[in-house]
Amino acid sequence: MYELLQAVFNGDEKTALHQLIYTLNASGKRYFLRNEILQAFADYCHQSQKPAYFYYSSSVGKLIQYTHEIIFEEESTWFVVRPRIASQEVWQLAADLNSFKQMTPQALLDARDRLVNRYQPHILEIDLHPFYESSLRIDDPRNIGQGLAYLNRYLCNRLLTDPQYWVQMLFKALQGLQHDGIRLLLSDRISSGTHLAQQIKLALKLLNQLEPDEPYEKFRSDLQELGFEPGWGNTAARVSETLELLDRLIYSPEPGILETFVARVPAIFRVVLVSVHGWVGQEDVLGRNETLGQVIYVLEQARSLENELREQIKLAGLDVLGMKPHVIILTRLIPNCEGTFCNLRLEKVQDTENAWILRVPFGEFNPEITNNWISKFEIWPYLEQFALDAEKELLAQFKDKPNLLIGNYSDGNLVAFILSRRMKVTQCNIAHSLEKPKHLFSNLYWQDLEDEFHFSVQFTADLISMNAADFIITSSYQEIVGTPDTIGQYESYKCFTMPQMYHVVDGIDLFSPKFNLVPPGVNENIFFHYSQKQDRDSNLSTQVHDLLFTREDPKIFGHIDNPKKRPIFVLDTITSINNLTGLAECFGQSQALQERCNLILLSSKRHLNEAINRDEAEEIQKLYNTIDQYHLNGKIRWVGMRIPSNELGEAYRVVADSQGIYVHFARFESFARSILEAMISGLPTFATQFGGSLEIIDNQEKEFNVNPTELEGTAKKILDFLDKCDTHPEHWHEVSEWMSQRIHNRYNWHLHSNQLLQIAKTFSFWNFVAPENNEARDRYMEALFHLIYKPRAEKMLEKHKGG
Repeated sequence: MYELLQAVFNGDEKTALHQLIYTLNASGKRYFLRNEILQAFADYCHQSQKPAYFYYSSSVGKLIQYTHEIIFEEESTWFVVRPRIASQEVWQLAADLNSFKQMTPQALLDARDRLVNRYQPHILEIDLHPFYESSLRIDDPRNIGQGLAYLNRYLCNRLLTDPQYWVQMLFKALQGLQHDGIRLLLSDRISSGTHLAQQIKLALKLLNQLEPDEPYEKFRSDLQELGFEPGWGNTAARVSETLELLDRLIYSPEPGILETFVARVPAIFRVVLVSVHGWVGQEDVLGRNETLGQVIYVLEQARSLENELREQIKLAGLDVLGMKPHVIILTRLIPNCEGTFCNLRLEKVQDTENAWILRVPFGEFNPEITNNWISKFEIWPYLEQFALDAEKELLAQFKDKPNLLIGNYSDGNLVAFILSRRMKVTQCNIAHSLEKPKHLFSNLYWQDLEDEFHFSVQFTADLISMNAADFIITSSYQEIVGTPDTIGQYESYKCFTMPQMYHVVDGIDLFSPKFNLVPPGVNENIFFHYSQKQDRDSNLSTQVHDLLFTREDPKIFGHIDNPKKRPIFVLDTITSINNLTGLAECFGQSQALQERCNLILLSSKRHLNEAINRDEAEEIQKLYNTIDQYHLNGKIRWVGMRIPSNELGEAYRVVADSQGIYVHFARFESFARSILEAMISGLPTFATQFGGSLEIIDNQEKEFNVNPTELEGTAKKILDFLDKCDTHPEHWHEVSEWMSQRIHNRYNWHLHSNQLLQIAKTFSFWNFVAPENNEARDRYMEALFHLIYKPRAEKMLEKHKGG
């Protein structure tokens, strides 16, 4: 970057940079983000009649393309540039552009504090870099999120370089496995790694004399004579395959062999999914708007994990010993449950054999608050005591410790951190959606937002749990480190300020192998391709068609004058980020879209008196105003009610019957479940370019990615697609099919559960054979918990106690 700045400063292009800085500074603003910077530079190039190459290929053009922030101070201008993914540099340019120098993250954070007039010379600095300095680290940014593959390669290299030590450690790891007091895999008859290698040969010789489908029970005693306990397989062929994998791993280790072998090791039986704040229920509840997607995710994940574990236990030959998986969704018990089962302590998860919802109540403090549902922004004062109470309940249910703790969202991850530290159990974090990058400048202006959102507590909790976790599951690569144009969600925690509270100089190592990309799946019993007529209920189709197109109801606004037009369908909750009003405005500004399409919105509400916060109320009113402004009556339907999952699945298919399209127009979306549902149902889907949908659609031409800030450009993309469908009638069907197959093959729960368990086993194995000294890091996290998080949570509690 130094060479690039030098080229700008020493050449004719310095004038262009000076003019851009002058134009931005003249606006009176002092802080500019990437989109504003690019637009200002584009305007300059246009007004100055620069040749086309200048915008992208000139030295100053390249500098501007890399620039994500510009901050103005009296004596200087700050450029925050990102020359590569997961890499940020800070440069300070003198006001007269006669000099420039690279600055430290600390200096940048001070400048940001001065920007909001909240600078203080001495402030707590949080720096995690020393704890990751000697840890394993991925080198290539393209491999970020592939921690499992990296660990497998590393472990195999260690097996090759120091085979005697590593075979002994492998032996010890296997020797320690047991479940419910029953030894698994190895007994004391095998005394060392060398002895294990010898006994494997004898066992394989024995197994080769048996029929491949010979049940394990028939030769169990023979294997036990050789020192092999249950868990290798349910048939002679399966046991032989597993032992051959171990044999090959000892003598010629390869990553693929290690991955396959570890997947077969019966190391996980008891799993806890922590999801604290939502209405975690199954009958007509499924969360509130702010947590609906998470509740569905956790329920489907529990079903899938239990099913996958049951299959693994069966293949290991352990089901005949009475072993079975036990999965618990840990959430809070809500006494005033509004007609749901959320006041039920224990509830079986439907369509499972041994997965349960365990609800633990909050300590009362003020029953007027704790007996009711509590927003995710207000839940923080109760989590520590909840974790302590939950520990006792979990031990009572399992009659032992769990093997794996999976946190969900910021609050669930913090509870998982507390439980993991106390119970010494592998901790997995799943964020779903981190609040910090969703709310622009939320850290910079945290004091102004504290009464409503309590971001100081939440962002501290995020730092604690993400650094303490053994591994982190993300749904997309961009969730970690974004794209060349955007900052990733976890990347936003790398360096930031909470003015007058602390500076985060280095908050997370994005190159750590703890990050693993494991996207969720779709319930294919509910969401499937519209052409599968044999699986569809004709009565349900008629009912849903009536709901979307013709039914009159107080919860439905608008009628359709010409139902033969293609429907544009959208499903989401009413928030400014989800941007339903933006899509309505895009539709309203395009006469061509109105002539060819109808717009159908499905949300959970449409009346102002249903809004639970100011943002919802403003968006509902804004949507009505947009409909009036563009005279959309007769062209739009707004269904404002929550419908059951089976009706929702049919809604996508009914729209597909009319060769409609689906549009997800959020300003930002980490990973939208509705995109998966629409695509697998066969709906050609257009989705926001800001977030994980780029990876879901994976359309190289980007014809299905839209910019929610460019209404005209979005309308043009949709119209271009419709033109192709008109000139080539098969085009709609071709897109429908490849989108559906994309989800079916890449985003399914079997793959998700298999990968998650594989990662959990590998990290448990890694922590045993080559434990990193994380105690200092974890103590640091405990210090943040007790010295920053807890005092602020206790202040919230005092307000709650006062009613």
